[in-house]
Amino acid sequence: MSSYTGIGIHKLMDDGTLGPEKVVHGYPEGAKINFVTWSHDGRNLSFSVRVEEEDNKISKLRVWIADVESGEARPLFKSPDIYLNAIFDSFVWVDNSTLLVCTIPVSRGALPQKPSVPSGPKIQSNETKNVVQVRTFQDLLKDEYDADLFDYYATSQLMLVSLDGTVKPMGPPAVYTSIDPSPDDKYLMLSSIHRPYSYIVPCGRFPKRVELWTADGKFIRELCDLPLAEDIPIATSSVRKGKRSIYWRPDKPSTLYWVETQDGGDAKVEVSPRDIVYMENAEPINGEQPEILHKLDLRYGGISWCDESLALVYESWYKTRKTRTWVVAPDKKDVSPCILFDRSSEDVYSDPGSPMLRRTAMGTYVIAKVNKQDESTYLLLNGMGATPEGNVPFLDLFDINTGSKERIWESDKEKYFETVVALMSDKIDGDLPLDQLKILTSKESKTENTQYYLQIWPEKKQVQITNFPHPYPQLASLYKEMIRYQRKDGVQLTAKLYLPPGYDQSKDGPLPCLVWSYPGEFKSKDAAGQVRGSPNEFSGIGATSPLLWLARGFAILSGPTIPIVGEGDVEANDSYVEQLVTSAEAAVEEVVRRGVVHPDKIAVGGHSYGAFMTANLLAHAPHLFCCGIARSGAYNRTLTPFGFQNEDRTLWEATNTYVEMSPFMSANKIKRPILLIHGEQDNNSGTLTMQSDRFFNALKGHGVQSRLVILPFESHGYSARESIMHVLWESDRWLQKYCVNGTSKADSETAADGESKTLAASGGGAAPEGLSSDGFSSIPRSLL
Repeated sequence: MSSYTGIGIHKLMDDGTLGPEKVVHGYPEGAKINFVTWSHDGRNLSFSVRVEEEDNKISKLRVWIADVESGEARPLFKSPDIYLNAIFDSFVWVDNSTLLVCTIPVSRGALPQKPSVPSGPKIQSNETKNVVQVRTFQDLLKDEYDADLFDYYATSQLMLVSLDGTVKPMGPPAVYTSIDPSPDDKYLMLSSIHRPYSYIVPCGRFPKRVELWTADGKFIRELCDLPLAEDIPIATSSVRKGKRSIYWRPDKPSTLYWVETQDGGDAKVEVSPRDIVYMENAEPINGEQPEILHKLDLRYGGISWCDESLALVYESWYKTRKTRTWVVAPDKKDVSPCILFDRSSEDVYSDPGSPMLRRTAMGTYVIAKVNKQDESTYLLLNGMGATPEGNVPFLDLFDINTGSKERIWESDKEKYFETVVALMSDKIDGDLPLDQLKILTSKESKTENTQYYLQIWPEKKQVQITNFPHPYPQLASLYKEMIRYQRKDGVQLTAKLYLPPGYDQSKDGPLPCLVWSYPGEFKSKDAAGQVRGSPNEFSGIGATSPLLWLARGFAILSGPTIPIVGEGDVEANDSYVEQLVTSAEAAVEEVVRRGVVHPDKIAVGGHSYGAFMTANLLAHAPHLFCCGIARSGAYNRTLTPFGFQNEDRTLWEATNTYVEMSPFMSANKIKRPILLIHGEQDNNSGTLTMQSDRFFNALKGHGVQSRLVILPFESHGYSARESIMHVLWESDRWLQKYCVNGTSKADSETAADGESKTLAASGGGAAPEGLSSDGFSSIPRSLL
């Protein structure tokens, strides 16, 4: 996993500036640092440390503590034989001097050995005729040996450890998945999973036990023990039966709340209410029963707590995109709940924003109330401010009683994109005076990377507190524009067009172009046409970002919207291919019309569902693209028969849709070169590595120019330096050969099919012009 290489601490001065850096020291040189956590009083930091040992192996994780005042760090445990087990949870501060740590049991012993001879066949049975439909999950347990390995690695022994080194084991070893102290630090809620395990669903659906313990390690009671959940329906918004989302109320010392479904967890069952939210004290007195907080007709979506008189309860329903926010008074039974917001989750223009939270004396976070020196109750709503011109984030002072609001801060619209990051005036409980407000904001532009600022009321003084250098100055002067255009059915579309630094259209002419996108599903054309994002956002470039090809002289069309719309009772995917093609046609026509893109040198690419899109476009829109790059995709929907993405019909309920959407079924129509890249151990539901294997075989069987690259040990995304560098080399080689230097699309259409057009994974070919045999010489080293 990724890690930090060091920790620096700055004190925030009274004038809003940062004091000098204090470097945390004392841990081994070259240490890999993770799980950095503040103690409640801010006097100490806890973190994990790994170091390289002999033979380039990485050590087990140890917990370290750093004194914030001095910066000096030391191991938390005196014994060198106690290691952190971070398979699920890691450690939490119980109070300012005590941590609860998931450790590797000292008695764990040797790794279980796989039997040289199987004890018998692997057997699964459904003689009871249960209806069990599950998505195509990956990384499942396969046999009893896998189950033993899972127990071996995931089992933890909980340890209560004080800063003075005192250690106390707590409870038996178990597969603990979360450890959660109560706000008053008196109780601990422990969640664990246990056998019987399953071979068809992930561990999140294994039997789950939730228990309540005292902070000093005494068992109180069991909150629930949920059975194995193999039968959760595949319909979107379906959930597990029994208690779920069990948390502590952040505004109370030790009050629990949770939700229970009334529809058996099945979204297709019509019932009212659908979910009920309950509350209960950690230790009920005189047999008190759980108290009903609220009943919901949609699916529960969480709670923002404030105090005894105010909480916001959220519910939503994906099928209709309806979302509601309720105002409830948790401890005042004479006050009836009322709806605050009732809107479509797709309608970003109407999004009122989310309430800002402040830190309490207990270290929890609750809704911040603001005092404006009148009788009303005000909240701070922080929103992205979507508009037809792009996002303009805002902060509104919202009257919870009347619904009126006053905009007290808004992002610059002309050059910059600013957002509210956090509320800083949170040192006291109770209402916050408006004239003492202090917020942390971020600020960026097309060419300036993100910096952080303090906004201080009442003058709204702005103080810059960071000065991070530009991460890739070679591309600091790139051209970026949010372009707008229209699909032939009237849906408004947008995309971000990037041009290389120094590009001059009159001198350089039209460029080769890489289109990189990911389709989305909508219930209305109006919502699909709304603008998302800002033209002023800084262009972040990840390890395998398509923007890297700006350094190779490409125009990049990033994220052209490809909405798949199904209004009313119409299923969006029933016209997937048609809407996909018309969206791509509109995007290509727009960039060609502008004269910056060569019409015969347009490549298309995407990752996951974007790879699925890429293969479909090469099959059904050969007139648009000269080649494609498809990473970690699924190409045959009959291999995901119980739904995919947001499709909750089965293969047998929507056979034609599954077949028509599958580019595997149209492999004979693909005439453009396609590069397939996949992780050898893809863990994402539906995109099993076999999808690329079989798609490549189908392509090769029809003489399609194709290449399959399987990255060893990689999952759905790619992590290893070697993998990332190889993905860049393969992609650049493909684009140079088949986009920059390739034959025109018209010539390609008339070229004879043949085995010579097929490149197997082990095959190669001469390096394209300008590219050495190692593939890297022409790519700027500073970018790689």
